[in-house]
Amino acid sequence: MDFIKKSADFDLIGFGEVMLRLSPPDKEKISQSEVFEKNCGGSEFNVASGAANLGIRSAIVTKLPKNKLGHFIARRIRYGNVSDDYVAWDESDTKRLGIYYYESGVYPRKSAVVYDRANASVCSLKLSEIPYEIYDRTRMFHISSISLALDPYLRETALEMIRRMKMAGVAISFDVNYRAALWSEEEAKKVVESIFPYVDILFVSEETSRRMLQRTGTLDEIMKGYADTYGCKIVATTRREVISPTKHNFGSRIYYNGKFYEEPHYMNIEVIDRVGSGDAYVAGVLYGILKTGDIEKAMSYGNALSAVKNTVSGDMSVSSIDEIDSIIKSHKATGHQDEMVR
Repeated sequence: MDFIKKSADFDLIGFGEVMLRLSPPDKEKISQSEVFEKNCGGSEFNVASGAANLGIRSAIVTKLPKNKLGHFIARRIRYGNVSDDYVAWDESDTKRLGIYYYESGVYPRKSAVVYDRANASVCSLKLSEIPYEIYDRTRMFHISSISLALDPYLRETALEMIRRMKMAGVAISFDVNYRAALWSEEEAKKVVESIFPYVDILFVSEETSRRMLQRTGTLDEIMKGYADTYGCKIVATTRREVISPTKHNFGSRIYYNGKFYEEPHYMNIEVIDRVGSGDAYVAGVLYGILKTGDIEKAMSYGNALSAVKNTVSGDMSVSSIDEIDSIIKSHKATGHQDEMVR
């Protein structure tokens, strides 16, 4: 894959908000719970951390309030094997950390998210707070449209970073990751389509392609269309079948260099926590691309990491490469398999 630098200080740098996550325990409802479990999450950070735990060097560009909540998130960033070299600190009187509340569902009750992230510190992130040397220090830059939806000021910062990274020869990874709670389909479509000419690796679901981006035709025609129209080199689409909130099937399809790639789905995944599983997929694919340059291996890493992420609590993937290699081996095996790893 000659569009990716061979080496740099970091393999991957992400850009985005890292939030406080509060969740009722034991699948309780928010309206009934007396306590919340504290964690952290954010799409781009989940990607950077998931890929770093597999074995690459990653960092996150974000801004945190300089208080105890911000320091908690900073510690979680380091815990996730992600460098905090590009974390800016907000010391203003209005500093705050974005929060989201996650309620895990059980059929027929759907899982639900409540956001409390307006005017978070990350929205005031300035280009001047990001060292200029960053553009020469990474092989790949990853961002999602969530960062473009949060705040017009942050959007301009993000867009300029994308332009500068592209000019520096950095590969651009973009996850459309549309969130209806953050902006309208009309506004999102206009902004997202303006990004596509810069994008080397595109992650977009079939539903988002058909609804928000108003693409028509077969899935293969839609995926190939992004490459033909905008020059995207790799287009990846997850294929999730939700049987119930606690039972999913998962796979993906990837278009690269004129060919489509797919493997058998992971069936009947027992879902403990679905949040972050899409980010885990992106993390696995990017790890595979950066580490091996083999698109089939990258797809296998993405599918396996996403499947396993569904089975653990919290936003972040916490799998090692040894675990994922073992999962892939089992997924491809036929005949008897041991019940337990021991």
